[in-house]
Amino acid sequence: MANFQNNLTEGSVSKNLIKFSLPYLLSNVIQSIYGMADLLIVGIYNGPESISGVNLGSQLTQLITMLVLGLVTGGTVMIAQYIGAKREKDMEETIGTLFTLMCLLAVVFTVILIAFSDNLLNLINTPPESFAEAKSYFTICSSGLIFIFGYNAISAVLRGMGDSKNPLKFVTIAAITNVFLDLLFVGPFNMKAGGAAIATVIAQALSMIISIIYLIRSRFAFDFKLKSFVIKKEKLKQLLSIGLPTSLQNSIASISFLTLTSLINAYGVYASAGVGIVGKINSFAIMPTAAMSASVTAMVGQNIGAGRYDRAKETMQVGRNIALVIGTTTFLLIQLFPQAFISIFTKDPVSIAFGIDYARSFSFDYIIVPFTFCASGLLTGSGNTLFVAFASILCSLLLRIPMAQILSGPADLGIFGIGLAVPIGSLGNYILSAIYIATGKWKNSKITGSSEMIDTIEN
Repeated sequence: MANFQNNLTEGSVSKNLIKFSLPYLLSNVIQSIYGMADLLIVGIYNGPESISGVNLGSQLTQLITMLVLGLVTGGTVMIAQYIGAKREKDMEETIGTLFTLMCLLAVVFTVILIAFSDNLLNLINTPPESFAEAKSYFTICSSGLIFIFGYNAISAVLRGMGDSKNPLKFVTIAAITNVFLDLLFVGPFNMKAGGAAIATVIAQALSMIISIIYLIRSRFAFDFKLKSFVIKKEKLKQLLSIGLPTSLQNSIASISFLTLTSLINAYGVYASAGVGIVGKINSFAIMPTAAMSASVTAMVGQNIGAGRYDRAKETMQVGRNIALVIGTTTFLLIQLFPQAFISIFTKDPVSIAFGIDYARSFSFDYIIVPFTFCASGLLTGSGNTLFVAFASILCSLLLRIPMAQILSGPADLGIFGIGLAVPIGSLGNYILSAIYIATGKWKNSKITGSSEMIDTIEN
């Protein structure tokens, strides 16, 4: 088990961050590539209806994935702090509780999503031309939630232990499998969006199964035997107290973007296709910052567990600076060459025009989120997930959605205005987080690995 652990409380902050974040970044890039592969290959063999279907179906699936990622983030924070405090048994109980919870949630969500697929697609104003394709993609992906949840839970546990390399290996296997099956199912078999979804589910299943086999052979802290799937009440309470605010935050943020999608869908299937392509490009472009934020969370968690608060804050600052350099570069590329990126996925001039309009305003987010994400990384890693959720939800509901409606409606900025609402929301989020960090209150939340928590458990 020691092979999976990496001490992030010693040595150069910048070197540790880069060393940890690079495999995580590559994992996300590869995961994004095989998500983009669905859209790219469907776009090559089919028209805007299938592109729109894949985009809308994947957005609904992403909503549920983000909900679960909040809970597994709670697991990452707990495991990181337990490792920093050298509390092995607590770490092992947390892993078992997290894996068991994910299995139960996968079953529940699979049933609910398949049963209400039509309602959810109608709720986001899915264009009639792409409804069948969107439903096919969404229901097939929903049937494979157990693999999505399983892979993300394993990756979260390993990140909390300081290991970002093994998740990279597992997702690489999934990416190669997905691209190969996409080309087969969407191309010669002509299965359209449904074929892309089947390829995705098979790839995710293979990745999860291989990761489990590898961990068992490596004598990991959890043996994956049926008797080991047990929920420890105290660990569940801690996991939910940390993870639920993040889940709520992720869900509201996803819902706010789905609301933007609904506004965009009112412009028709070509707008849906063009903006959907920009969404996929964005998922790729934002990954360096997201990887740095996740790295900050894991590193802050271990340092908080070891009582090194100054090093935890330094981690946020270094991570922000690195992410800002990358984000600014990405912003300039999108501003200068939007058509070059969008035309990779489609040659339809109307879809491209809508995509360019959206990309030019949305891309301002790339120079704001390094501040927002890394501040959230510090607060999440220290256990302040309730405030992170509050700030994110407040800005999603009171800034992003209203601004999108105002800028696209009364201000008459159309698709450009909807895209501009995104960086406005991110800026508001950062301002709230920066104020909270400046007060020093983030140091008061000691969830695991602190002297306060140890005293509580011992008494």
